[in-house]
Amino acid sequence: MTGTEKPRALLVLTSHGDLGSTGEPTGYTVAEAADPWVVFGDAGWQVDVATIAGGRPPEDGSSGYSVNEAAWHASPQVAELLDHAPAIGAVDAGEYHVVYLVGGHGTMWDFPDNTPLERVIREVYEHGGVVAAVCHGPAALTTARLGNGHLLVEGKNIAAFTDDEERAIGRDRIVPFLLQSRLEADGAKHTSAPELWAPHVVTDGRLVTGQNPASAAGVARSAIAASNR
Repeated sequence: MTGTEKPRALLVLTSHGDLGSTGEPTGYTVAEAADPWVVFGDAGWQVDVATIAGGRPPEDGSSGYSVNEAAWHASPQVAELLDHAPAIGAVDAGEYHVVYLVGGHGTMWDFPDNTPLERVIREVYEHGGVVAAVCHGPAALTTARLGNGHLLVEGKNIAAFTDDEERAIGRDRIVPFLLQSRLEADGAKHTSAPELWAPHVVTDGRLVTGQNPASAAGVARSAIAASNR
């Protein structure tokens, strides 16, 4: 990338569509993609989309948290991005200033222990870019390691979907692990909003994370700020 190029952000979405063994569908949370798409776009950034397996991702349904969901669904540009999304393994991480890990329960199955995704996270971060994640998106950070072998989140201040929020929606016994607890076991310093579902964004250098769907736009704004430092 050169200084004259439009800054670029990559939204990474899950390809996992089954909510464990419940028979219910899952996928990515629309608000958590729609909000950063608008924030980055309004700031003059180019926004691209990649999915874990390539192609259109499954949806985790409408959260009702964002007025941008309708625009996301109605946009021909978004439809084109989703229908032709490259698999994460085909992404050239060197093209991006920010990689934004979009949440949704599907991420709990196909973001952790994903070697191609971990490569993109590592390369963006180690080349001076920003790693951002919201809600369940930090599931990727439970296994993402830097070139020195250390987990990216080790010793970092972080936010993610809380164990209490998972219990509140009755999915604590469905997901393969509780995200907050796993991140804390990985050595991250997790913080949360004083009440469930309230927005909460944490910036630690070039790592920006948010607690829940209500935090998605704030994560994007903070990622832009972090990329300009």
